[in-house]
Amino acid sequence: MPSSGVLSSHAEPIIPKSDVSDKQTLLAVLQFLKKNNLKDTEELLKREAGIKDDEVTPHSTTASESDVSHALAAYKSSDDPSLYSDYYTDLKSFIDSCLDVHKVELAVILYPVFVHMYLELVYNGHENHAVEFFEKFHSDQEDYYQDDLRQLSTVVKREHMQGNTLMENFKSSKFVIKMSRDSYIHLKRRLQEKKMKPLLNIVQEHLFVDVFDGMPRNKQQIQLSSGAVLGESEREANRVKVYYGLLKEPDINIPLEEEEEAGEGDDKPKKKKQKKDPLLMKKSKNDPNAPQNNRIPLPELKDSDKIEKITVFREATKRVKVNSTCMPSICFYTLLNSFQGATCVEISEDSSLLAAGFSNSAIRVFSLLNSVKLRTMKKSKDLDIIDKEAEDVLERMMDDRTASEFKVLLGHSGPVYATNFSRDRKFLISASEDGTNLCCALFHPNSNYIATGSSDRVVRMWDNLTGNCVRILTGHKGAVQVLCFSPDGRFLVSSGVDRCVLLWDISSGSLLANMKGHTDTVYSLAFSRDGAALASGGLDNHVKLWDIHRVLQEVDIEADLSIPSSFTVNENPNLLFGTFPTKSTPVLAVHFTRRNLLLASGPLQT
Repeated sequence: MPSSGVLSSHAEPIIPKSDVSDKQTLLAVLQFLKKNNLKDTEELLKREAGIKDDEVTPHSTTASESDVSHALAAYKSSDDPSLYSDYYTDLKSFIDSCLDVHKVELAVILYPVFVHMYLELVYNGHENHAVEFFEKFHSDQEDYYQDDLRQLSTVVKREHMQGNTLMENFKSSKFVIKMSRDSYIHLKRRLQEKKMKPLLNIVQEHLFVDVFDGMPRNKQQIQLSSGAVLGESEREANRVKVYYGLLKEPDINIPLEEEEEAGEGDDKPKKKKQKKDPLLMKKSKNDPNAPQNNRIPLPELKDSDKIEKITVFREATKRVKVNSTCMPSICFYTLLNSFQGATCVEISEDSSLLAAGFSNSAIRVFSLLNSVKLRTMKKSKDLDIIDKEAEDVLERMMDDRTASEFKVLLGHSGPVYATNFSRDRKFLISASEDGTNLCCALFHPNSNYIATGSSDRVVRMWDNLTGNCVRILTGHKGAVQVLCFSPDGRFLVSSGVDRCVLLWDISSGSLLANMKGHTDTVYSLAFSRDGAALASGGLDNHVKLWDIHRVLQEVDIEADLSIPSSFTVNENPNLLFGTFPTKSTPVLAVHFTRRNLLLASGPLQT
């Protein structure tokens, strides 16, 4: 059976980390009960969980400070600081002497051991030895860790260790490494030798080794899952069932469009009926992978919503396919006189509106349809005389005299970094440096989950019902800037500073494809409406098209996903089937219309 564990200096069984985290959760609940004086509930929970009184520490405002002190105290050591370079050199020599099949797996341990040895020297006041140790070995680490190491180099005294962003990450959780059992046994035997005891202590206190049965992973497999600040994701973190399927659409009578009648004579054929869109047909059926419709309460459909769904259905029947033999038409909207001012661009689901955020805190909303103008609300004196009970009260509130092709929205006090339209286009949410909102985040198509990407180079999925993190996806080597779900909800694509476009299978948390081709940060992703193709755009002034259908055809369906060394990731360069350069415009948005026309936008470089 696959197992997870920590290195031990004794012949102890491997300890599941989940047991530790469950107890920590119980203790947190008990602290909450104690703080709110719920004594009866607290005593009952302690008896059922078998927790003693002295294990529950009183909640206070200084609890976080004591937690920090406790975490840092793990670095306390009386070892000779002049020997740390020898310890690390011995570890490298041991790994280099191992068989190639084990060497690449064991080499992953060098980076976290280096970091924690450096921090141990700093904590114990050996500043000069710490600086010398850092200068000697920091260049041996992987390129994608160098930014973190530059930040680490600013920590040269114990007082620097509190409040440092990298330190906050390292003390909050252990660095995770996946390792085959054979490689794990080799490492464990070596570290249990007396002269390696200082290294053993570091590994025990600060690393979590996720041990699996099977062949060791090769270098490519390790590289594809490495890169996050705290290593890889544990296998247990991605075993929670995710209901990624689409919700069943409510029954709506969709009137057929009138067919063209035959002209004079019988030779003129009648217009053929359009075939139904397969994705819409799937949404009209009960998907076994979908959550129950009432798992996350959703509002009842209004008449306007039903009309919108009918429009979506009719548009989908006229959809064209996008693939390597049928390239999409591309319409590019260029923002003039805004270079280094435009920070983000968003296009509404129905392709009628475009919102652009700017570094001067403004948001500009443009109408992309000549027949639709943007209006402002009437003045208060005119609103007072409106019949509030009228069915078209919202229409009556708007002033036709102000109709124009764009509007400026003001309200932020810092650069605007993200905008997003509501499905009905009545609302626009925005995020800014002024702190009014957070991160790279995206709702799943069935509204039950949210995906987030962050500067720690990790993609996460959160359950909106429980608030729990249900997927931790590692593999990026730079900050994650953009996310995109497939139309059927099964797949997630992410990209960002490392210029790689990664395709994930949500059901298992597995990486399916690593698509390379961009030469600068990627800021925009969009699936074609049938999910067969993916468009990406970034600061390299290119729109690129990727063959997602081909990826799914080439997936090894017989791979045992519980064994990290058994799966493969598609890195075929032929997955890229289209490249479209702009003259001098970075691509901040790509978007497929309901008929699969590709829209893109960005600011002109001058």
